[in-house]
Amino acid sequence: TNDLMVIANEQKAVFLVPKWKHSDKGKEEMQYAVGWSGSLNVEEGECVSSVLCIPLASQKRSSTGRPDWTCIVVGFTSGYVRFYTESGVLLLAQLLNEDPVLQLKCRTYEIPRHPGVTEQNEELSILYPAAIVTIDGFSLFQSLRACRNQVARAAASGNENVQPPPLAYKKWGLQDVDIIVDHASIGIMTLSPFDQMKTASNIGGYYAAIKNSPPAMSQYVTVGSNPFTGFFFALEGSSQPLLSHVALAVASKLTSALFNAASGWLGWKSKHEEEPAQKQKPKVEPATPLAVRFGLPDSRRHGERICLSPCNTLAAVTDGFGRVILLDVTRGLAVRMWKGYRDAEVGWIQTVEDLHERETEKMDFSPFGNAQGPSRVAQFLVIYAARRGILEVWSTQQGPRVGAFNVGKCCRLLYPGYKIMGLNNVTSQGWQPQTYQICLVDPVSGSVKTIHVPFHLALSDKKSERAKDMHLVKKLNALLKAKTSDPDLIEAEAKELILDIKYPATKKQALESILTSERVPLSSLTNITQTLMDNLNKQELECVDEGLLQFCANKLKLLHLYELVSKLNSQSIQKDTPPSDNDLAKLLRLEERDFRRLETLLENYKKENTQSTVDEKDDSLSVKMFLEYLEYEKDMINVKNMEDGEYVALGSFFFWKCLCGESSIEEMCRALESAGFSPQILLSLLLNLWLSKEKDILDKPDSVSCLHTMLSLLSKMKVAIDESWDTQSISPWWQQMRTACVQSENNAAALLSAHVGHSVTAQIVDSVTEKKFSQIIVGSDTESWEALSLDTEYWKLLLKQLEDCLILQTLLHSKVSRRTKRVSSLQTEPLGRLSVKKLLEAGKGGIADTVAKWVFKQGFSPLVLNLAQHKTNMDRTDESVEMHTPIFFEEPEEDAELLQLAYQQFPCSLEVDVLHAHCCWEYVVQWNKDPEEACFLIRSIDHLRCIVNAHVQHGIALMMWNTFIVKRLSSATYLMEKVSADVGMGDTAMTAFLGCCSDLLQTLLEADVSSDEMQAPVLDTEDAWVSVEGPVSIVELALEQKRIHYPLAEHQFVLCTILYAIMRFSLKSVKPLSLFDSKGKNAFFKDLTSIQLLPSGDMDPNVLSLRQHFLVKVVSAVVQTLCSSQKAKEVSEEELFPFEKGKNWPTLAVDLAQYLQVSEDVVKRHYVCELYSYGMDHLGEEAYLQVADKEVLASQLLILAGQRLAFALLHVQTKDGTELLARLPPTLCTWLKAMNHRELQNAEVPIAVTAKLISKVMEHLPENHGQYNLALNLTEAVEAISQ
Repeated sequence: TNDLMVIANEQKAVFLVPKWKHSDKGKEEMQYAVGWSGSLNVEEGECVSSVLCIPLASQKRSSTGRPDWTCIVVGFTSGYVRFYTESGVLLLAQLLNEDPVLQLKCRTYEIPRHPGVTEQNEELSILYPAAIVTIDGFSLFQSLRACRNQVARAAASGNENVQPPPLAYKKWGLQDVDIIVDHASIGIMTLSPFDQMKTASNIGGYYAAIKNSPPAMSQYVTVGSNPFTGFFFALEGSSQPLLSHVALAVASKLTSALFNAASGWLGWKSKHEEEPAQKQKPKVEPATPLAVRFGLPDSRRHGERICLSPCNTLAAVTDGFGRVILLDVTRGLAVRMWKGYRDAEVGWIQTVEDLHERETEKMDFSPFGNAQGPSRVAQFLVIYAARRGILEVWSTQQGPRVGAFNVGKCCRLLYPGYKIMGLNNVTSQGWQPQTYQICLVDPVSGSVKTIHVPFHLALSDKKSERAKDMHLVKKLNALLKAKTSDPDLIEAEAKELILDIKYPATKKQALESILTSERVPLSSLTNITQTLMDNLNKQELECVDEGLLQFCANKLKLLHLYELVSKLNSQSIQKDTPPSDNDLAKLLRLEERDFRRLETLLENYKKENTQSTVDEKDDSLSVKMFLEYLEYEKDMINVKNMEDGEYVALGSFFFWKCLCGESSIEEMCRALESAGFSPQILLSLLLNLWLSKEKDILDKPDSVSCLHTMLSLLSKMKVAIDESWDTQSISPWWQQMRTACVQSENNAAALLSAHVGHSVTAQIVDSVTEKKFSQIIVGSDTESWEALSLDTEYWKLLLKQLEDCLILQTLLHSKVSRRTKRVSSLQTEPLGRLSVKKLLEAGKGGIADTVAKWVFKQGFSPLVLNLAQHKTNMDRTDESVEMHTPIFFEEPEEDAELLQLAYQQFPCSLEVDVLHAHCCWEYVVQWNKDPEEACFLIRSIDHLRCIVNAHVQHGIALMMWNTFIVKRLSSATYLMEKVSADVGMGDTAMTAFLGCCSDLLQTLLEADVSSDEMQAPVLDTEDAWVSVEGPVSIVELALEQKRIHYPLAEHQFVLCTILYAIMRFSLKSVKPLSLFDSKGKNAFFKDLTSIQLLPSGDMDPNVLSLRQHFLVKVVSAVVQTLCSSQKAKEVSEEELFPFEKGKNWPTLAVDLAQYLQVSEDVVKRHYVCELYSYGMDHLGEEAYLQVADKEVLASQLLILAGQRLAFALLHVQTKDGTELLARLPPTLCTWLKAMNHRELQNAEVPIAVTAKLISKVMEHLPENHGQYNLALNLTEAVEAISQ
């Protein structure tokens, strides 16, 4: 099975296993690697004398024919036989005889080929100098499995002793032989009745009685000397009681003939007991004597090796005289001898006939004359003559040598002679054992080679014509591969060989080999095919194979065609002067203005599109490929199915020179038509070539006029345009051409070919119409008319579609102008190429969708799209344009032009709202792929805000919320509730995400209000694209969305803003959901269009105090952030939080207070106090104006002023300060000492600023206020200090 190779020498052994590895040449190949190596000897001084690898079948039903594992059986000079796993673990050791083991051989189950053949049992046979032990295969298989399982269990659990089933074996002592070197166990054989009678009368004379059933015997053949080969027969099936009865009498002799259960059983060798084998050897049973029945007595000849054939009827024996002798083992005769093979090694190959290869013969009535009879089997003897370094294969019994190979003198021929153990007549059904019969190990090159012999080599002389034919084919193949450079020589030999071949099928095979050879020139190919055809024509009609004759005729036609096309391509003709622009415009029937426009479009496209076309190898096509691509069928040439590149190569061979104006178009078209090409195939080849060579065509304007000429000629061929065609029906001919243009992704080439197609169609329509009219009105002026036809209308539609597609393609492939900022990998993915077909199948939103992908790739700001639109419809005021201009010029001028061109081309599909909707969706889809890229979500919201129509904006926002946002938001909320704020995204991305959620909901709420004041838009499509089909566009889906339930969306918005504030200001230990009652919590993350039960009436005071506490926290955090950002002037707020975009947090906090039923004034007052606490008095004064209850605020600020003063007088130790303190009224001193200045965030404020604060307090405290006097005292104190 090629799963294991074992090499052993004396006490050491190496187990090799094959592995797939990369060779030096970079190819994957099978190499042997060491699986295990080490010493195997246990007894003192014992050496390995024989090794066998037995693959064991898997017990699983679904097994594929691979073995489950392989057991290694090793025989030693001490008489021990030990069994190992592939990893070198000892499973079992048996001492069955105390002499050295000479040879181990195995037999596995084979399905009998005929009903008469006896079924053979599996067995392992062990040869000793004077005895043979055979172990029953089934018993061995079970024991080995049990031992392997036990080893596995012991390894897993430490120690568990399961007694495996006993081995059943027989032991025969071979008598009357001098020396035995090798043996073969032939298996059980039954005599035929005649042989039975003959034997009985030989032994018992004339009156001898014979049994009804012939006895079954096990046959063994030994080789050695005296006799040179010995034949032994052991009688099978003596009845059990009889044996036990006899055993009582002669126990010493017959014990081992019983199925021996307990003998020779050695205990386990676990890893813990590595002491040498027990001193006390197991009891060895004596052998049952078996005398030699007969032999080949040749006293001088010494046998060396015997090898049994797979069918058990023949054996090959080598001897000391350098002979190989073939034995017929059933008759005991030598039937053939080969001389001159000293030190030879032998093996067998059995080959089964493949029924498909049988030749059906008309006159032969044998069962093997047709493809239905039984498969035959052939045996070949393989002899490796080591002295000569040659490997020979012979057909047996009396057949010739069928193969010989020079292989080197140091090889070893390995012939196991068995397959996989453990199968029986049931399990082997349908089993395909993947085994090799024989292999040759070459130590010089380090390789293992197998030998394969085809069945036909065994056929007798009458059938050997087939073999001779195969030989001639081989010779021909060798000739084609040979390095001779003389083509005439190759041609002459090939002709001779192909005419010598008898069978038509083989002749055809030979001709195919010649035609596919790349080394035979065209002239030789034509001559050889012509010679074969002439030879066939000379023969009588009955004898000629029609298929072969037809094959030759077809190939000959193709060869002539190839020759003609090559000749036309090589003839250079006088090039016409390239047509002027005017001529081209006339040719394409275009006005000058339209022609100029076409030129500009193609120029732009050429600049932006650097798509490489099909690789330019060479326009010449080899004969081999030419013959491969084309085939004849009923005098018409068909092109086989092939890849695009090959199709282009064929078209290029026919037409490229013509398109370049380098060879005659008329002659080429005539040649191809007369060869049997249909105009439809030629049109297909021409268009494929044209559309794939876009780059070259754009560089050669004269190719357009060549295409025009060629298309006119093809259209005039018979069956091109149906004769019944009139101008009011569609011609399949033009439809074929239009289909090719629609499907092509090379838009410029498609547009040019459509212009040519339209022009030729119009020309033909005109001529048809003229004929009709000339019969009616003679001599009237019809020149100024243009005849109308359905086809020309279709062409006009297609031209508009192709032009649109070209403009879009140019835009998509315009060079990406990259800003310095980091680019996401998602933005570097290339955009696909467009075709009219793709756009027609992409649905109404397909065009906007492709532009949105481009906008995403370029990373443009939404304003750029608006501005391009403004420039397109210059209705907008100059002021608005000026406003956006500075932003715009960051983007390249060129892109703006291309974008404007696209807007003009698609006024409906790229309407500004539609485009923003698609861009918004594209960005959010890309953000969903990588949520860390928060900028994508921010950009998506920007586009959403740019949508003017509130109905579209509402629908898109709701779809975004349902599809991408709500699920993530709910998991973020519950995570923040549990674990302050650790979510799947990074903190920055998370903060941005929550900010965007709040913006999204705000936009949704605004859109819901605005939509009452405006109409839903009417979605139009450009006339050329009315027939689009495909998915519903995003805008259509948006308009189908239900209206939201405003209070529910607002409720959700409040939560988003709270979450955003928590993340934005890193507020610790705030549980967002605790700010809501149960009704409020239940309403979150529900469908925004549904009506939910929302909190109403008075709120639980506990919840309200939590809310107030939270808002105060937010305001403090806002002021802290504001203060730190003012200190670090170099880092602006926008850079830290690009998604802030002017969020006014103080106002937001007040709005939240309103939603959360918390007093807004409390929040405002706290904000003012915090600003003063941080010493930002200038901002505090502004915020002061917003507060309603100024009196309460004044008393709060009075304490703040006192804290500042306390710090100035008591903690900044100056002499003056102490003196001043002494001068102040005692009540004020006591009050100041009670002030804790540490509550201030910034106490170091100039006294003048504090004075301003105190005067502000004085303003707002009424005279009857309890703290008015205190404030007065403070004013005086401040004045004193400032003096």
